[in-house]
Amino acid sequence: MREPPVRSWTRIREEPAADYRIFQVARTLFRKPDGRDFDFYVIRSPDWVNVVPVTPEGRVVLIRQWRAGTDRVVIEVPGGIVDPGEDPEAAAARELAEETGFRPGTLQSLGAIRPNPAIQDNRLHVFLARDCVRNGPPHLEDREDIEAFEVPLDQVEALIRSGDIDHALVLCALSMARQALAEDHR
Repeated sequence: MREPPVRSWTRIREEPAADYRIFQVARTLFRKPDGRDFDFYVIRSPDWVNVVPVTPEGRVVLIRQWRAGTDRVVIEVPGGIVDPGEDPEAAAARELAEETGFRPGTLQSLGAIRPNPAIQDNRLHVFLARDCVRNGPPHLEDREDIEAFEVPLDQVEALIRSGDIDHALVLCALSMARQALAEDHR
Protein backbone atom coordinates (compact mmCIF):
# COMPACT_ATOMS: atom_id res chain seq x y z
CA MET A 1 0.00 0.00 0.00
CA ARG A 2 1.37 3.39 -1.00
CA GLU A 3 1.42 6.25 1.54
CA PRO A 4 -0.15 9.56 0.50
CA PRO A 5 2.36 12.27 -0.47
CA VAL A 6 3.53 14.73 2.17
CA ARG A 7 1.67 18.02 1.82
CA SER A 8 2.35 21.49 3.16
CA TRP A 9 0.75 22.50 6.42
CA THR A 10 -1.33 25.68 6.79
CA ARG A 11 -0.07 28.54 8.95
CA ILE A 12 -2.99 29.58 11.19
CA ARG A 13 -1.37 32.34 13.24
CA GLU A 14 1.96 33.60 14.47
CA GLU A 15 2.91 35.74 17.44
CA PRO A 16 6.25 37.07 18.62
CA ALA A 17 7.70 35.06 21.49
CA ALA A 18 11.11 36.72 22.00
CA ASP A 19 13.52 39.21 20.43
CA TYR A 20 17.25 38.62 20.84
CA ARG A 21 18.76 41.41 18.68
CA ILE A 22 20.19 39.14 15.96
CA PHE A 23 17.13 36.89 15.73
CA GLN A 24 13.55 36.65 16.90
CA VAL A 25 11.53 33.65 18.02
CA ALA A 26 7.94 33.29 16.83
CA ARG A 27 5.28 30.97 18.20
CA THR A 28 3.47 29.67 15.14
CA LEU A 29 0.34 27.56 14.97
CA PHE A 30 0.19 25.23 11.95
CA ARG A 31 -2.65 23.00 10.82
CA LYS A 32 -1.67 19.57 9.56
CA PRO A 33 -3.53 18.39 6.41
CA ASP A 34 -5.51 15.96 8.61
CA GLY A 35 -6.98 18.96 10.50
CA ARG A 36 -4.95 18.77 13.73
CA ASP A 37 -3.19 21.94 14.99
CA PHE A 38 0.34 22.09 16.38
CA ASP A 39 2.46 24.90 17.89
CA PHE A 40 6.02 25.38 16.69
CA TYR A 41 8.70 27.85 17.70
CA VAL A 42 10.49 29.28 14.68
CA ILE A 43 13.70 31.30 14.74
CA ARG A 44 13.30 34.29 12.42
CA SER A 45 16.72 35.47 11.33
CA PRO A 46 18.19 37.52 8.50
CA ASP A 47 20.06 35.63 5.83
CA TRP A 48 23.79 35.06 6.31
CA VAL A 49 26.80 34.88 4.01
CA ASN A 50 29.95 32.78 4.09
CA VAL A 51 32.88 33.65 1.84
CA VAL A 52 35.70 31.30 0.85
CA PRO A 53 38.51 33.70 -0.12
CA VAL A 54 41.37 32.43 -2.30
CA THR A 55 44.45 34.52 -3.13
CA PRO A 56 46.08 34.57 -6.59
CA GLU A 57 48.70 32.21 -5.12
CA GLY A 58 46.03 29.65 -4.24
CA ARG A 59 46.02 30.30 -0.50
CA VAL A 60 42.73 30.26 1.43
CA VAL A 61 42.11 33.13 3.84
CA LEU A 62 40.63 31.72 7.05
CA ILE A 63 39.81 33.38 10.35
CA ARG A 64 40.17 32.43 13.98
CA GLN A 65 37.59 33.84 16.35
CA TRP A 66 36.15 33.14 19.75
CA ARG A 67 32.55 31.91 19.72
CA ALA A 68 30.22 32.22 22.71
CA GLY A 69 28.19 29.11 21.83
CA THR A 70 31.17 26.80 22.26
CA ASP A 71 33.23 29.16 24.45
CA ARG A 72 36.30 28.51 22.34
CA VAL A 73 38.34 29.85 19.46
CA VAL A 74 37.30 28.27 16.16
CA ILE A 75 38.55 28.37 12.58
CA GLU A 76 36.02 29.61 10.06
CA VAL A 77 35.69 31.46 6.77
CA PRO A 78 34.65 35.14 6.83
CA GLY A 79 30.93 35.71 7.01
CA GLY A 80 28.04 37.36 8.75
CA ILE A 81 24.55 38.75 8.55
CA VAL A 82 23.07 40.27 5.39
CA ASP A 83 21.93 43.74 6.41
CA PRO A 84 18.32 44.80 5.68
CA GLY A 85 17.99 45.72 2.00
CA GLU A 86 21.52 44.51 1.24
CA ASP A 87 22.28 42.17 -1.63
CA PRO A 88 24.00 38.93 -0.46
CA GLU A 89 26.94 39.53 -2.86
CA ALA A 90 27.48 43.01 -1.41
CA ALA A 91 27.28 41.52 2.10
CA ALA A 92 29.90 38.93 1.14
CA ALA A 93 32.35 41.60 -0.09
CA ARG A 94 31.65 43.75 2.99
CA GLU A 95 32.14 40.91 5.48
CA LEU A 96 35.34 39.81 3.73
CA ALA A 97 36.79 43.32 3.99
CA GLU A 98 35.58 43.91 7.55
CA GLU A 99 36.89 40.63 8.95
CA THR A 100 40.12 40.20 6.95
CA GLY A 101 41.06 43.43 5.17
CA PHE A 102 40.98 41.52 1.85
CA ARG A 103 38.99 42.41 -1.26
CA PRO A 104 38.02 39.93 -3.97
CA GLY A 105 38.98 40.10 -7.60
CA THR A 106 35.71 38.32 -8.36
CA LEU A 107 32.87 36.89 -6.31
CA GLN A 108 31.08 33.77 -7.49
CA SER A 109 27.80 32.73 -5.91
CA LEU A 110 27.89 29.02 -5.09
CA GLY A 111 24.26 28.92 -4.00
CA ALA A 112 22.24 29.19 -0.82
CA ILE A 113 21.61 26.54 1.80
CA ARG A 114 19.19 26.27 4.72
CA PRO A 115 21.09 26.16 8.06
CA ASN A 116 18.33 24.31 9.94
CA PRO A 117 14.87 24.25 8.30
CA ALA A 118 13.36 22.46 11.29
CA ILE A 119 13.57 25.62 13.41
CA GLN A 120 15.00 28.46 11.28
CA ASP A 121 13.64 30.42 8.33
CA ASN A 122 16.84 31.92 6.91
CA ARG A 123 19.40 30.94 4.28
CA LEU A 124 23.18 30.97 4.12
CA HIS A 125 24.51 32.38 0.83
CA VAL A 126 27.91 30.91 -0.06
CA PHE A 127 30.46 32.73 -2.21
CA LEU A 128 33.84 31.90 -3.65
CA ALA A 129 36.06 34.99 -3.69
CA ARG A 130 38.86 34.61 -6.23
CA ASP A 131 42.08 36.60 -6.55
CA CYS A 132 41.75 38.13 -3.10
CA VAL A 133 44.32 40.77 -2.15
CA ARG A 134 44.89 42.64 1.07
CA ASN A 135 43.30 46.06 0.81
CA GLY A 136 43.90 47.43 4.30
CA PRO A 137 43.30 46.46 7.90
CA PRO A 138 40.19 44.63 9.08
CA HIS A 139 37.41 46.76 10.60
CA LEU A 140 36.03 44.59 13.38
CA GLU A 141 32.83 45.20 15.30
CA ASP A 142 33.09 45.63 19.07
CA ARG A 143 31.79 42.08 19.62
CA GLU A 144 34.42 40.56 17.30
CA ASP A 145 37.95 39.38 18.03
CA ILE A 146 39.25 37.94 14.76
CA GLU A 147 42.63 36.93 13.37
CA ALA A 148 42.89 36.33 9.61
CA PHE A 149 45.50 33.90 8.31
CA GLU A 150 46.30 32.13 5.06
CA VAL A 151 46.85 28.43 4.36
CA PRO A 152 47.60 26.61 1.12
CA LEU A 153 44.45 25.15 -0.40
CA ASP A 154 45.74 21.59 0.04
CA GLN A 155 46.13 22.14 3.82
CA VAL A 156 42.44 22.96 4.32
CA GLU A 157 41.58 19.25 4.08
CA ALA A 158 44.07 18.47 6.87
CA LEU A 159 42.43 21.11 9.11
CA ILE A 160 39.07 19.45 8.48
CA ARG A 161 40.36 15.90 9.13
CA SER A 162 42.06 16.99 12.36
CA GLY A 163 38.84 18.57 13.62
CA ASP A 164 40.37 22.06 13.70
CA ILE A 165 37.59 23.13 11.32
CA ASP A 166 34.34 21.65 12.64
CA HIS A 167 31.71 24.35 12.03
CA ALA A 168 29.03 22.64 9.90
CA LEU A 169 28.19 25.67 7.76
CA VAL A 170 31.88 26.39 7.14
CA LEU A 171 32.38 22.76 6.11
CA CYS A 172 29.52 23.13 3.60
CA ALA A 173 31.00 26.36 2.21
CA LEU A 174 34.46 24.81 1.87
CA SER A 175 33.01 21.75 0.14
CA MET A 176 31.09 23.93 -2.31
CA ALA A 177 34.22 25.99 -3.00
CA ARG A 178 36.41 22.91 -3.52
CA GLN A 179 33.91 21.62 -6.07
CA ALA A 180 33.86 24.97 -7.93
CA LEU A 181 37.65 25.15 -7.94
CA ALA A 182 37.91 21.55 -9.19
CA GLU A 183 35.55 22.40 -12.06
CA ASP A 184 37.98 25.16 -13.07
CA HIS A 185 40.62 22.50 -13.76
CA ARG A 186 38.47 20.20 -15.89
